[in-house]
Amino acid sequence: MSVTRTPPPAPGTGVQELFHLLRDGQPRTRAQLAKATGMSRSTVAARVDELMQKGLISPVAEAASTGGRPPALFALNPAARVVVAADIGASHASVAIMDLFANVLTERREPLDIARGPETVLGHVVEIALELLTVTGHSPAEAIAMGIGLPGPVEFASGQPVNPPIMPGWNRFDVPGWVRQHLDVPVLVDNDVNIMALGERSLAWPSEQHLVFVKVATGIGLGAISGGRLVRGAQGVAGNIGHVRVARGADIACSCGNTGCLEALASGPAIARTLRERGLDAQNGNDVVTLVKNGNVEAIQAVRQAGRDIGEVLTTCVSLLNPSVIAVGGSMARVGEHIIAGIREVVYTSSIPIATEHLAIVQSVATDRAGVLGAGSLAIHHALAQDTALSLVRA
Repeated sequence: MSVTRTPPPAPGTGVQELFHLLRDGQPRTRAQLAKATGMSRSTVAARVDELMQKGLISPVAEAASTGGRPPALFALNPAARVVVAADIGASHASVAIMDLFANVLTERREPLDIARGPETVLGHVVEIALELLTVTGHSPAEAIAMGIGLPGPVEFASGQPVNPPIMPGWNRFDVPGWVRQHLDVPVLVDNDVNIMALGERSLAWPSEQHLVFVKVATGIGLGAISGGRLVRGAQGVAGNIGHVRVARGADIACSCGNTGCLEALASGPAIARTLRERGLDAQNGNDVVTLVKNGNVEAIQAVRQAGRDIGEVLTTCVSLLNPSVIAVGGSMARVGEHIIAGIREVVYTSSIPIATEHLAIVQSVATDRAGVLGAGSLAIHHALAQDTALSLVRA
């Protein structure tokens, strides 16, 4: 009589399941891992050893014992791999190397004109990234993903900018494909406001599931996190509030060709234009910030009114998204509480009470680092996602 024998599991079976559990950073014992996966303790022990040999997890402490030797705890090793983060603005680039817990190992910010074109700009960013990897003692092979933020509309699925107004030569340029020719990692590309929302949340509000980040600078944009996930919309342009019509600006022309857009009323250049019409020397948003910090009453009043205009649009956003936090960043946030006071004045008085009962409207904590931190978060999330993290445990 022949006996059918079940073949032994293939080498590595169960490793992915354990890594999927441990990638959240929460320490667990072998017993807890066995209970969560249904594996035997001996199998779990073997798979834990395999992950430790790969450097992907490490013992972090000993759990409380009810008698005998305390059981060891294991968690994701944040130093196992690194990610590259790049925040590319109109006139600068910030590049950082981060571990898997989003700790910045090193960072560099340099002037860089986006109008120089994609190959020149991206070439310099990759060059900085390779230098920083060397500084931190890592090889390019140890980088497992790269996140990039760009100052214009981005089709997230392809990583391609689409008709970006201040990025000549970038339309439909294959950013991920070009970067991978020089740094062979998955490349995630998004617009700057979305990654700022991710960066602000990771630094200052990690437990908040509903957060809105508003960037007020040369333009005005919004990044929304709802239910813990970034809201991009069908084509990746959700949050484009700069071109929402505001009643007060019915006759004011916008660069988009329409009239009455929020951006034409409340952006840095728009506020500067208003002050020039009143006889003040304000050529751009930086001049507005200087006037406000020097206590110029007309500048303060203009900024407060810009805040009210922004608040008018955000009132609708509060009704649609019901966030817990609205963080205000961008270069114009340097005017401090004046612009936020205008936003609060309108949002708190015009929204239904239940929507604002626990709503915090605050200045960005991450400030000008929000972008690079968000780019790193974007890369880490992709690298540790269940479907892509398998490449790590199979390496």
